[in-house]
Amino acid sequence: MSIRTVHLFVFDTMADWEAAYAVAAINHPRFQADPGRFRVVTAAATLAPVVTMGGVRIQPDVTLDSIDPGSSVMLILPGGCAWEGGGNAEALQLASRFIAAEVPVAAICAATLALARAGLLDHLRHTSNAREYLISSGYRGTAFYCGVPAVTDGNVITATGLAPVDFAREIFKALNLYSPATIENWYAMFKHCDASRLYAAAAN
Repeated sequence: MSIRTVHLFVFDTMADWEAAYAVAAINHPRFQADPGRFRVVTAAATLAPVVTMGGVRIQPDVTLDSIDPGSSVMLILPGGCAWEGGGNAEALQLASRFIAAEVPVAAICAATLALARAGLLDHLRHTSNAREYLISSGYRGTAFYCGVPAVTDGNVITATGLAPVDFAREIFKALNLYSPATIENWYAMFKHCDASRLYAAAAN
């Protein structure tokens, strides 16, 4: 079985928690429909260590310019202060290449602002922290804005920074990481603090 790569963009000021549920589940084989099928690879503009918003130091695995969309199954873009100041241009360019190649891109919080600013959400159903937050980018996709925690349209997943669990659920669906029933049982556990359904299913 070949192991497929999910790329996680890491950068200074990255919001640690926003992709945490997703990448932890992707890397952990328990409950997966096809255990061990994926691995998470961290990517940054350079190989220099980055420091997240929570002060966690991460040594990137690869540089962004070494990634070809054809060798990846998804690019995950966490939020963080750098996006709001127009930073992370290299990651935004890579996201555009992924979308053009029809390889999924998952963006949350301020990363959605960057996608909007680049015109990548103008014709896709999407969400973010608030409609007004994206309007500040000058984008033209307001008619497609959905006031929900997370949404998928085509190969683009967007989420508000308040909904990392919903963000993870959309990622799991895109990757077929779990069975549909297991996805909903996982969601019940982490969203509603109800672990009974997941463990009852595992016991059968």
